[in-house]
Amino acid sequence: MSNEFQGEIKPYYDDSKPWWPEPKRPQEGSPNVVYIVLDDTGYSHLGCYGSDISTPNIDKLANGGLRYTNFHTTAICSPTRTCLLTGRNHHSAGMGFLADIDNGFPNSRGRVSKETALLSEILQEEGYSTLAVGKWHLLPSEERSLAGPFDHWPLSRGFERYYGFLGGETNQWNPDLVSGNEYIDQPKQPEEGYHLTEDLTDKAIQYVREQKSAAPDKPFFLYLAYGATHAPHHAPKEFIDKYAGKYDQGWDVAREQWFGRQKKLGIIPQNAQLPPRNPGVKPWHSLTPTERQLFARMQEVFAGFLDHTDYHIGRFLDALREIGQFDNTIIVLVSDNGASPEGQQIGTWNEYKNFNGEAEQAEQEIVHIDKLGTPEAYNHYPIGWAQVGNTPLKWYKTFVHAGGVKDPFIISYPDKIKDAGGIRSQYHHAIDVVPTILELAEIQAPAELKGIQQKSIEGVSLAYSFEQPSEPSRRTTQYYEMLGNRAIYHEGWKAVTYHIPGTSFDDDKWELYHVDKDFSENNDLAQSEPEKLKELIQLWWKEAELYGVLPIDGRGILGKFSGGGQRPKAVTYKYYPGTEGYHHYVLFNPRLTHSIEADLVRTSADQEGAILASGGRFGGFAFYVQNNRLVYHYNFIGEQHYVIVSAEELPVGPVTVRFDYSAETQTGKLYVDQLFAGEGDILKVAYITGPGVFSVGKSAQTPVSDNYESPFIFSGELKEVRVTIPQYIRDQEAEVAKELAVD
Repeated sequence: MSNEFQGEIKPYYDDSKPWWPEPKRPQEGSPNVVYIVLDDTGYSHLGCYGSDISTPNIDKLANGGLRYTNFHTTAICSPTRTCLLTGRNHHSAGMGFLADIDNGFPNSRGRVSKETALLSEILQEEGYSTLAVGKWHLLPSEERSLAGPFDHWPLSRGFERYYGFLGGETNQWNPDLVSGNEYIDQPKQPEEGYHLTEDLTDKAIQYVREQKSAAPDKPFFLYLAYGATHAPHHAPKEFIDKYAGKYDQGWDVAREQWFGRQKKLGIIPQNAQLPPRNPGVKPWHSLTPTERQLFARMQEVFAGFLDHTDYHIGRFLDALREIGQFDNTIIVLVSDNGASPEGQQIGTWNEYKNFNGEAEQAEQEIVHIDKLGTPEAYNHYPIGWAQVGNTPLKWYKTFVHAGGVKDPFIISYPDKIKDAGGIRSQYHHAIDVVPTILELAEIQAPAELKGIQQKSIEGVSLAYSFEQPSEPSRRTTQYYEMLGNRAIYHEGWKAVTYHIPGTSFDDDKWELYHVDKDFSENNDLAQSEPEKLKELIQLWWKEAELYGVLPIDGRGILGKFSGGGQRPKAVTYKYYPGTEGYHHYVLFNPRLTHSIEADLVRTSADQEGAILASGGRFGGFAFYVQNNRLVYHYNFIGEQHYVIVSAEELPVGPVTVRFDYSAETQTGKLYVDQLFAGEGDILKVAYITGPGVFSVGKSAQTPVSDNYESPFIFSGELKEVRVTIPQYIRDQEAEVAKELAVD
């Protein structure tokens, strides 16, 4: 819309010529655009890609559109989402790894560069309504508090409405919810039927209906990014129970069955080979009866989770049909990376155990088997099932072998795609989606947006493949880099290497595959084709230079957090009651020596509640008043509890209470009006507090202790809470765990 007045202004209205600016409007008939982004869903997990998991609504979408069998991502979430939304490679856009990490170089700032505008920003300028629902994970963790800055929150990156969660994962039963720029409580509790997937779907339907009611001729862009199927694997019992006994035969049999089904569907070539089990995956027949029982149930839960997600995707698609907006909507459905190995060999009832190096054996985990999938668990399956989810590909999420980067991709656009149910095998990448949308909407990528010069789009539209199923791929080259793992695809060949953190890149062992003939990267030709391998490695370095991949960060996870040091002065944070949304990564680390002090006023002895809490059922701490006594409760990964209670009752009236923790002695002490009131040992403190928000004056989402129910709002008057760290020392182990927890 031009701001330059084009009328005529005279002293009086009757002599003047009025003029009204014409707002930017898309062309008549411009399509709506919907991204449906799944999380940690492997190549074969969907029914229409070979699994035996029921996904009828996604299958129906595929049967009315196109399935791509050679579509690729970056191997991990934030970078893939960056590619999907910008049309540029993730290093070019500043998202070399997770959004939680800024490595000090332009290729990994933890936020998307404003020189690489998001599709939402482009379409908003073209007159589209822009809506985002679900997972974001495109800004650093330290920017997720209500202090901002907000310039990389959804509403500042081209989206006009937002509802979802900002981090890499969240509890499906008790999520960290944000609406617009505000943290909010969930609308109802799990016992009332709440589940995040249903909530996100409801909000997406609401946003679209409201948009079309207000502006029926205005197209919309909806970014619908589910938390599913990332851990924790949560689903209503009726969905999980559908799969009871289905996986008792184990992962070896399931992998063979899915492989056979993929060939029947035409999702993989008839000459494709099924590689041997990944290292670390044991033969099913070698497992103990306890392991088989536990692992089968974990897969049943995952299947129920995906089935439940499909059900709600179906609700959303039906809502589009009901308002007559399905045929003129470009719908893209994709996963952000391959299936996840983060459950490790045993899986876990509480993923935060693995993040804290406390993985146990099946004999200990089995006691929680009935909790799996419920609000009482934060579960993840073992790597054997992740391998099945990536059939027939090797390795997993974070690897740049096919198991990490080759993912399901479905596109539906009934007004333009006539080969309903068609399968396309052209090689494409996540950066190719934005140019596809722009071509179909007949929009040019801007050279400048909001006064910022833009980098060129690096993707290649795949719209040509709609009507030309046999045309050679227009993407002939694509590099990969993730955690030092590297690969390069070029004209049907792929060189790939797994990098061992802390070792020299010169020692990396490169593999070579002729992927046009070897779909599953099973036959390594590095020894027989040394010149081809050398050519591809040289090409990788050329592409790395071109797209800002350098420097490669080979220091490993711990090395990414090097630097810092000590801050000799005491650090004190002040918090006030009613404050919502302190993200649980934006606060002091309870592993460090610290003090929590609060000023309270109680008018009666029965006034109680939480003063300060972080985390919840699966790990965290709470400082609270209960039964007229002061209590500090530390919950170590949901399995060990340290409780310190004041010896004397609290006085009524104004009072100052304090908890001191010494990391050196591993003890906690309570004080009431500066007088000693109790002490106890706290022998294990987690590297990373369990999932849940940091809350003042209540214990939000889930309780740290079974002795109270959330939100346990303090019923007296809470004036101020002060947290003091006498000397800041960087806790690198905790930061490493933090990184692992947010991908």
